[in-house]
Amino acid sequence: MPSKREQLGLAPVYLFYFGALGILIPYWAPYLREIGLAPVQIGQIMAVYLGWRLLAPTAWGWLADRSGRRMLLVRVAAAAAALAFTGVATQTTFVGLLLWMSLFAVFWTALIPQYEANTLAVLGPRMGSYGQIRLWGSVGFILAVVFGGWWFDQYGLGIVPLVSAGLIAMVALTSWFAPAGPQATLDRAEPGLSRVLRQPRVIALLLVALLVQAAFGPYYVFFTVYLEELGYSRVSIGMLWALGVAAEICVFLYSPWLFRICSRRRLLLAALAFSVLRWCLTAAFAEHLVLLVLAQLMHMASFGLFHAVAVVCIHDFFPGNTHGRGQAIYSSAGFGAGGALGSLYSGYTWTLLGPAAMFWVAAGLVGLAFMIAVVWIRPDEESQDLTSEWSEE
Repeated sequence: MPSKREQLGLAPVYLFYFGALGILIPYWAPYLREIGLAPVQIGQIMAVYLGWRLLAPTAWGWLADRSGRRMLLVRVAAAAAALAFTGVATQTTFVGLLLWMSLFAVFWTALIPQYEANTLAVLGPRMGSYGQIRLWGSVGFILAVVFGGWWFDQYGLGIVPLVSAGLIAMVALTSWFAPAGPQATLDRAEPGLSRVLRQPRVIALLLVALLVQAAFGPYYVFFTVYLEELGYSRVSIGMLWALGVAAEICVFLYSPWLFRICSRRRLLLAALAFSVLRWCLTAAFAEHLVLLVLAQLMHMASFGLFHAVAVVCIHDFFPGNTHGRGQAIYSSAGFGAGGALGSLYSGYTWTLLGPAAMFWVAAGLVGLAFMIAVVWIRPDEESQDLTSEWSEE
């Protein structure tokens, strides 16, 4: 269990970071739509923003691993992101938003992978308790999405940039009070980064992360708009977003117990199976509230369980002085390449085939990820790898 001091130090950055995402993810696309942007333009803006997750996290991860000043870089990135978003908040044109979102993304997308690496370094051998720190991010998301839904329903979407800017500024402020974990020193006896990246299980996990996050593209960019088209109010939509994240909190809260009773590989496969079912329900039955609620509850598996397993495994797979780059590469592959792909195809799919088609594509992508995990991540390969085993309890 993390100590109270660790929770009080580490939790606020998660609280405000994911609180900002609780405004940006559900309400940024509707805001852009309200100021006159087309669905394809919205998809392109989000794709450029997410595309930076391919480049920025890896560069910052390399710098953090080499410099040994991970938390200093987190604080610099948070401050720069807060300043850059003030530019985003003043823009209403497609080109202006595209440019300022790109600058913002250079710093914002680099922040959380290094903070994740720092959190795991602080926890040390208690990495199974990671979820009990990370759940505060889910709490922040819920508070933002619920109160944001009520506020924007009453007063309109015009203040979305201002609220987002305030929460991002709080990330920059609270990062200065977060404890810094021990920084691993260069150990030439450890396998190098290129050798780690050649391991089949590492390749498989990164590819699976890419497909899973690509499947989230329609959800992150267009889920709110999709439900508005079906007649849901913004208050109802905010509650549905919050329900998914509340389910995610349950997974993070009980993740130490889950890791004790089941292997990581089995947890991963369960998360992927539930993800396929979730996107199928969202595509086919979104107009039926009961089934949509069931689909949202599956967020506990499709995001919460998958992310909890993936972050811990990446920390194990990338030893010592490669921890920061490992988390950055995971972020780049999943939230970067996968997120950009998801944003792009969702915009074009909505335009060409309709909104429900986006989620059928998402289900197909996660189905492919499940098959890759079954074939490439096998128990008899685990003992051959250079780092700790998937099934280690």
